Amino acid sequence: MTQSLRVVFAGTPEFAAAALAAIHAAGFSVPLVLTQPDRPAGRGMKLTASPVKRFALERDLKVAQPTSLRRNGKYPQEASAAIDMLRATPHDVMVVAAYGLILPQEVLDIAPHGSINIHGSLLPRWRGAAPIHRAIEAGDAETGITLMQMDAGLDTGAMIREARVSILPDDTTGSLHDRLAQLGADLIVQALRDLERDGALPSTPQPDEGATYAEKIAKHEAALDWRRPADALARQVRAFDPFPGAFGTLDGVAVKIWAAGVSDAAPAAEPGTIVAVSTDGVVVACGEGALRLTQLQKPGGKRLPVREFLTGANFEIGQRFAIPESAAKA
Repeated sequence: MTQSLRVVFAGTPEFAAAALAAIHAAGFSVPLVLTQPDRPAGRGMKLTASPVKRFALERDLKVAQPTSLRRNGKYPQEASAAIDMLRATPHDVMVVAAYGLILPQEVLDIAPHGSINIHGSLLPRWRGAAPIHRAIEAGDAETGITLMQMDAGLDTGAMIREARVSILPDDTTGSLHDRLAQLGADLIVQALRDLERDGALPSTPQPDEGATYAEKIAKHEAALDWRRPADALARQVRAFDPFPGAFGTLDGVAVKIWAAGVSDAAPAAEPGTIVAVSTDGVVVACGEGALRLTQLQKPGGKRLPVREFLTGANFEIGQRFAIPESAAKA
């Protein structure tokens, strides 16, 4: 009987946990799991284990949480100890999914079959930290998963295989994330089975043509600039659900906007002006067209459909959402 492929896994959030669960369920040996150190989370800011760590501990898998893997970084001793641990852990391949730490070439080269990354876009489009958010925000018609042989560049390695999905008109980052996480889990298991059977995975060099960079989401981006077109703002609302949550500021109060669509109205009003208020939605004039807000949240409150939200909020025609300072200066 041939020995199962031994897989060191590196990942942190739910996206990665789905892949680890699939690899484990498929019967591959996982001698070591790398994940980021516990982080403060929740109202009490208690140290919280990552989804990957929680899964690994439930299955009695060995877990390591180095602060860094770069010998020339801020934590050289931790990095050296982690690299020594990797070298001392017999394994055939390393699988990486949304790990969040930089992996130098020295680390990528330890496993005989190198390191395979599960990336949430159709490379070379949306290299970088936030490919799911940016695909929705940009209005892409489709996205997918790319398995990539990692190199020291930022998502520049040779492509092993991909799987595509359509971006639906009502997709949020949350809903698309869940579909892509499952797609990535299925794709990596297929690839590992092929690697186990064939001893190699063919790959194709990644073109630079058509490359875009999915910059990490910054909280200040969540403020809606009402001077933009309504369709762009509707995409932004979907892209920023569940994090960081788009918002508009009305009379000094930040109101989260969780669902919105383009309105048929064509108001001749200043961007940010409320032009209609009803149980069907709050309609706000934009630089082009108007946006109908259908799910909102007050500070300290819950996400509510507009019908319920308006029972505890006084929105009036003529009120105007502020233009964000960062946008006003741009």
